[in-house]
Parts: sequence; structure tokens; C-alpha cells
Amino acid sequence: MQDWWRSIESFLRDRVNWHRVGVVLGISITVIALYVLYKLLRGINPREVIDAIKQTSPLNVLIAALFVAAGYIALTFYDYFALKTIGRVRVPYRIAAIAGFTSYSIGHNVGFTVFSGGTVRYRIYSTAANLSALDVAKICFVAGLTFWLGNITVLGAGFIIHPEAASAVLHLPWEWSRAIGIAMIGGLVVYVLWVSRAPRTFGRGGWSVTLPGGRLTILQIAIGVVDLTCCAAAMYMLMPATPEIDFISLAVIFITAMLLGFAAHTPGGIGVFDATMLIALPQFGTEELVGALLLFRLLYYIVPFALSLGIVAFREFVLGVKPPPAHPTPLEAAEAAMQKKPRAAKRRRAPSTAV
Repeated sequence: MQDWWRSIESFLRDRVNWHRVGVVLGISITVIALYVLYKLLRGINPREVIDAIKQTSPLNVLIAALFVAAGYIALTFYDYFALKTIGRVRVPYRIAAIAGFTSYSIGHNVGFTVFSGGTVRYRIYSTAANLSALDVAKICFVAGLTFWLGNITVLGAGFIIHPEAASAVLHLPWEWSRAIGIAMIGGLVVYVLWVSRAPRTFGRGGWSVTLPGGRLTILQIAIGVVDLTCCAAAMYMLMPATPEIDFISLAVIFITAMLLGFAAHTPGGIGVFDATMLIALPQFGTEELVGALLLFRLLYYIVPFALSLGIVAFREFVLGVKPPPAHPTPLEAAEAAMQKKPRAAKRRRAPSTAV
């Protein structure tokens, strides 16, 4: 039996090109979503969309913008938490904040977040903190784990509390949606207990990460939940006043739509996210909902993207005109000293060869 499982594992690892599978899956989702979106929007009246945007309360837009800002602040703690997890404790929060904000906002808009955001991260961490590509890969892994743990928590709870909202997206009986939610929360509890019992390491060879323990995993989950809750709250503030929808139901639909857009790897989940929202919320007028989605895209995607491009451009300009330091930075000096300590200790323990 074990040999059978090993042969399957070997086949999936060596024969299946998972990158190609992901690309094909993403393209398929995008094509289907764009077709559905075309069917939904072909009879739309652009003037009514503009009117719907004008009728949105300026106070609601301001509150939504504040929630977006809070969500991006939470995103910066993805990186800060990851730095602490991999042992790079001397990297200050300001560097983590710049790297986290710019990598996520650029990655969200460019698409293929793992690669586009990872490139931005590497550029910032390598020049500001002298981190290697291996360190940045570890940061991306821990940040991604925070993202998925937060999603499992929010969606699992939402599927249990309002399974009909999940059914609107998944097109499954509400009993199945609730069962999926129970399974998600159950799996999350098992994971927390698993990392609580002993140190757990993920990876092999020269690349491995020690997973956060039980208490730190709860903090990790909380960071992800705050981020997702703020994003959903921003969308909630921009929704049409009628008909009413409760926050949890909207959050379930919204986060599921965001995940589908993320899986498609399209810039901003365009097409996939919008089609999912329109299909799952048929009780709202199409023009009114499209207006809300356009406002959300402006606040969550376009404005942060413009700010990030400005930050990256300014930083590159400063790096271009600033002469290289004659002496190592305090962070580099501290890391060099930490690397020399084990070597000095080994030399002290070495037996004398003098005759």
C-alpha cells in the first residue's frame, strides 16, 4: 500500500507540470468569466452606472477608503510577521511596510502576484536589508500562509453562519456549504493543535521554514482576518442601500469572488471577481452593483497602485543618486557579527596542534 502511494506521489511530483496546470486553469477561469460578464453587461446603460456612482454617499466612500487603508496596513504585518518567523528580527517595520504595501498593490494589479509581488519584495529587501533570494522566498511562503489561514477562518465561519451566501457562489445545497465550512474550521483547529505540540518544519534540503507555534499561529490568523474583514467592510460601505444585505453574507460572497480572481491570475481579478459578484447578488440592480464595483476598484486597486509606483520610482531615484556606503549599515554589521560568533566559538573549541 505504501509503495502504491509513493508511486502516485512520485508521478505527481515528477511527471505533472503543476505550473502549466495552474496557467491553463487560470486561463480557463478567465475566459469563462469574461464570457459570463459579457452576457451580464451587454444590455447595461452606462449613464445609469454613472448616476449610481454619483448617488453614493461621500461619507460612505470616505469610510470605505479608511477600511481600505486599514486593510493595507494589515497587509504590511504579513511581511513583518514573516520576517520574525524566519529569524530576520533586525529588519525594521518601516522596511517591511514598504515591501508589503508595494508588493501587494503592484501584484494585485499586474497579476501573477507570486512572481510580480515577489520581484518587488526582492528588490526592496535586497537593497534595504541585504536579504537573499532565499530569505525573500521564505517571506513569500509565510505571508501566503497568513493569507490562506485568514481566508479559511473567515470563509469557514461564514459558510457555517450563512451557508445560503456560499451556495449563491458555489451553487451547492446550503447543507453542503455548511458541511464545507465545518470541515474548514475543523481542519484549521487540527492545524493549530499540530503546530502547538512540537516545532514543525516545512521544506527540504537548503530551503526550509519552521512554522509558527500555536500562539503565534493564532496571531497569524488574526492578521489575515483583520485584512479580509477590512476589505469586505470597504465593499459593504459601497453597496447600494437597497435591498439590504447583512455584512457576513456579503463578506462570504466577496471573499470567495476575490479568491476566484486570485486563482485566475488576472490583473485585479478582472472579469472573474466582477462576474462572481454579479451572479451571486442578483437582487441588486446591475447598474448599481457595477457602480459599487468600480468605486471599490478605484479605492482598492488603482489608488494604491499609483502610490506604490510613486514609492518605487522615488526609491529607485534615491538609490541611483545616493553613493554606496563606505561602511556597512548597522543591520549588515549586526548580521556579520552574528555570523562570526559561531566561527570564533569553533576555533576556541578546536584542539591545539602545537608540539
